[in-house]
Amino acid sequence: MNPFLSRPSVVISYRFVLFFWLSTVLLAGSATAQQQPSATPSAVATDAKVPAPKRQLQAVRITDAIKLDGLLDEAIWQQAPTATDFIQNRPNPGPHEKHPTEVRILYDDANIYVGAIMHDVHADSIPRELTPRDDFGNTDFIGIFLDTYSDKLNGYGFFVTTGGVQMDCRYSPAGGEDFAWNAVWESRTALKGTDWVAEMRIPYSAIRFSKNVEQQWGLNFMRQRKRENQAFFWNEVKPAVDGFVNQWGELKGIRDIKPPLRLSLTPYVSTYVNHNPLNAEGTRRTTNSFNGGADVKWGINESFTLDATLVPDFGQVQSDNQVLNLSPFEVQFNENRQFFTEGTELFNKGNLFYSRRVGATPIGFYDVEVGSNEKLVKNPAETRLLNATKVSGRTSKGLGVGLFNAVSNDVYATIRNNESGEERSVKTQPFSNYSIAVLDQSLKNNSYVSLINTNVTRAGSTYDANVTGGLFRFANKKNSYALDGRIVYSRRRGNVFGSEEEINDQNGYKYQIGFGKISGALTWGFNHGIESDRYNPNDLGILFGNNNISQNIYVNYNKYKPFWKVNNLYTWSEITQSLLYKPTRYQDVSIAGGMQTTFTKSFITTGFNVNIDPTKNDFYEPRVFPLGEYYVRVPSSANVGGFMSTDYRKKLAWDVNGGIRTYAEDDRLQRPRRMGYGLAVSPRYRVNNKLNFRYNIEWDYKQNQIGYVNGGMDEDEPLDQEFVGQVILGRRNVVTVSNVLSMAYTFSNRMSFTFRTRHYTSNVRYQDFARLSPGGQEELVDYRRNRDNTYNAFNIDAVYSWWFAPGSQISVVWKNANNPDYDYRSGNEATPLYFNNLSNTINTPHNNSVSIKVLYYLDYLAVRPKRG
Repeated sequence: MNPFLSRPSVVISYRFVLFFWLSTVLLAGSATAQQQPSATPSAVATDAKVPAPKRQLQAVRITDAIKLDGLLDEAIWQQAPTATDFIQNRPNPGPHEKHPTEVRILYDDANIYVGAIMHDVHADSIPRELTPRDDFGNTDFIGIFLDTYSDKLNGYGFFVTTGGVQMDCRYSPAGGEDFAWNAVWESRTALKGTDWVAEMRIPYSAIRFSKNVEQQWGLNFMRQRKRENQAFFWNEVKPAVDGFVNQWGELKGIRDIKPPLRLSLTPYVSTYVNHNPLNAEGTRRTTNSFNGGADVKWGINESFTLDATLVPDFGQVQSDNQVLNLSPFEVQFNENRQFFTEGTELFNKGNLFYSRRVGATPIGFYDVEVGSNEKLVKNPAETRLLNATKVSGRTSKGLGVGLFNAVSNDVYATIRNNESGEERSVKTQPFSNYSIAVLDQSLKNNSYVSLINTNVTRAGSTYDANVTGGLFRFANKKNSYALDGRIVYSRRRGNVFGSEEEINDQNGYKYQIGFGKISGALTWGFNHGIESDRYNPNDLGILFGNNNISQNIYVNYNKYKPFWKVNNLYTWSEITQSLLYKPTRYQDVSIAGGMQTTFTKSFITTGFNVNIDPTKNDFYEPRVFPLGEYYVRVPSSANVGGFMSTDYRKKLAWDVNGGIRTYAEDDRLQRPRRMGYGLAVSPRYRVNNKLNFRYNIEWDYKQNQIGYVNGGMDEDEPLDQEFVGQVILGRRNVVTVSNVLSMAYTFSNRMSFTFRTRHYTSNVRYQDFARLSPGGQEELVDYRRNRDNTYNAFNIDAVYSWWFAPGSQISVVWKNANNPDYDYRSGNEATPLYFNNLSNTINTPHNNSVSIKVLYYLDYLAVRPKRG
């Protein structure tokens, strides 16, 4: 979903049917006060859920060179047809622009040129904040959108702000709006009296298109006037119409151009100095390294591109937000490695690819056995990749093809004998190959069919995994209704790593089917799906529990035009039910809903949500498999939450959200009622157009939560021996506080410095314990071991970045982090007071790393010998 459009870009999970009644009352009461847009009669009469007619713009071929200076003073610019009369999309869809925009397009054998003049009332009306690349900030911008295969599903976006900051992205059904994609192109901007001017040069090597003599491209332009918080499109984009690329206009006149040889090499060199005061005795605490490698991009033909990274170096990526995990499921981390975020929209089809699996923690990392007279000297927490390659593209017939492959080497832990000093190695990760193959056929009416296969092959006596999935989406000609679905089969063969035990989830499947109304103010739909008890895509994907039958019904009503004192209104509601698949047993039901709006004058966005959950059975919390016999009974509960965001145009702005959940009393045991509270406050302050600060504090308190005792029972602990083999639950209070402070100083549109520090602490305090029996029965027990614990995580990421030439960068990074294992305190060492935890975390030894990395972009078209 495009965040520029009027539809909300934040997905809120709580929906409740009560709000249909509430929104109906609000809308009925405000109908007489509704504002009429100041548009032409034809625009007013247009059906809001029918796409606007497609405008056309003629491009002009040039033979003389264009100087990229933001002045547009070459005579040929005045001879090109003009795209103007943009139509507002936000905050009031429909009206035509009052301050004209003029955009022209030129092209030659190597580039497409965009010249744009944005008229305004005064130079002071044009915000000009500088930000790092791909960050819009408080500024105006102009953007061009290109659908080079006219499939109305996939496209490119190129943007430039008043300060010359570039943004670029890819659009696709799988990836939505992907700003992780970066291309090498150039732009210049300038202020001219009450106008600002932008000039772009986009080489054909940055995009893909067919060999047809005459090109048929989808085209749109977007202008943002931040002073009024207005967004305009040349070809009208209606928020009530499903889809974005399908609402673009058409670019005519480009002919007799040939897709160039797209071949570039980006070599890198990097050096690191690391200091870890916790390194084992006998090893160096300060180490250094020198690395080299390269990224290669090769256009195999006009449709397909090969991207490869050789001996990749990901040491400068932002640190993960480590947390204390009390749940039965793993923590999902964001992907910060550019190779795995850029141009991966095809591989994300069906959500079967979790890129953090590639180069992840070795599968035997936690199972290294150390003898009583031995010490673990080295145990790498990451798997170093040897290389990674991806081939992707789309033919002129709309067939998308993606191939991905990555190879990682063996990983070993090192164990030293305390007496003899002799060392031995234990393999924790075998040589592994990761691959993905995708076929994605675009169809008419914003529809598609796709086939995806993921595969992990490991060397040695362990197991391999394969997952195959098919997806489809069929929409009617009016793009008002759609049927979608998927079916996935997972196959695993071999033994558990380091064991003779055979994998027990060899075959599994998943399917999902849904149908709904997708356009208009009122949308609705229903979904049904099953994940079998043996379905497991987790070797290259991620799944938080299988063995489910789920169904969902939802209804949304949105009002996109201003009325009363607000710009819009979004309401949503849903009912969700899930069952255990095998054996078929009730799990839970949830009734939820909410609403969101933005006030007209203040531009404060606010919303709230409510959900009601009847009594549910949690089959995963007991950690007993196969599922079905044991479960934790969770009393019925209700949640109320809300959020507010103030106007980001102001120097000081706030984001605030919070909620409270209350549970019914548990009538089986004499225990206090459960409660849950959460609050997050995030102020941001813009000092000037170069410097800004952001701070975020989150507080979460779970009172009298019932959960599996973290760590389970240890047969070597005397106080645990009586309870080994039993499921012991604890009633606990969990307080979690997270603080993040970030600062950015942007020297120019090509140079920036960012600083981010995060402190996270979570405290668990147990009140009493109970034995869980089959059927959800609990019995209080006299368990005496202190299971309280405290977890702290601290990170600093400071990054200086300079794009000294197109596609070429120097970056200097300082990373500081505490040792999470060292800052996990249990039993009597746990510290419940926040400032004690902060002090202990800061004063404990930290790992420090300083690195310098240089990338240089070499384009074959620029360095090839010139013909005489």
